Amino acid sequence: MTADKKENRTMNDKPANLTVLRGGRRKESPENLADRIYARLKEEIFDFQLLPGDRFSENEVAERMAASRTPVREALYRLQRDGYVDVLYRAGWQVKPFDFRFFEDIYDLRIILEMAAVKKLCEQETRSPLLDDLKRIWLVTPAERIQDPQTVSALDERFHSMLVEATGNQEMARIHQGITERIRIIRRLDFTKTSRVEATYIEHGKILRAVLERRADQGQLLLKTHIEESKAEVRKITLHMLHSAREHLRGETESGA
Repeated sequence: MTADKKENRTMNDKPANLTVLRGGRRKESPENLADRIYARLKEEIFDFQLLPGDRFSENEVAERMAASRTPVREALYRLQRDGYVDVLYRAGWQVKPFDFRFFEDIYDLRIILEMAAVKKLCEQETRSPLLDDLKRIWLVTPAERIQDPQTVSALDERFHSMLVEATGNQEMARIHQGITERIRIIRRLDFTKTSRVEATYIEHGKILRAVLERRADQGQLLLKTHIEESKAEVRKITLHMLHSAREHLRGETESGA
């Protein structure tokens, strides 16, 4: 997917709330524009266009987004509340530096939730149709496997989310979705390694088979091992790795343009 297509996808996630002006021109409402700027900036953080520690001003963002400072400021304060950026006194804004302890705590919580989900799925009398959807994606022959790392990264995220959603516990799924968003940058870093694609298909296949065969203990063990491998990568993250990931993704974008 090209950068332009990705940008259009992000900026068009929600239908625009438009006001018709004199002469037939249309103006987007400030609330809708703030939502779009929020989504765009968050995607830039996940795509390593904005790296941890990067500083910027409201004026810079407003110019890039072709917007006034009011919706930009609203979007930035929302990102601050969500833990993605910090406001610096008289010095603009900064992408929140990496907090290794925070990410490790998030991974521990993720393990607890997903292991509980596996246990619940194995105990259900009626199998969720979401598991059949996962079978069609992950229980395929090597020749049928998707090789694009960015696509598999997104599918990997959905695999884990769908396992939790399949339990039918909406509150568990809501909490898990919040965790998923916070670790998205780690997941995307992980998938800059070509070896992760094949390993992910193999590991997901084993977890899914255990769930389908109601082998709860084995499924939980496989899942915990799978997630802990990703958690172990957190401590290895350096600024150089983030810069390298940004260049890697830029190269993929330019070659696919």
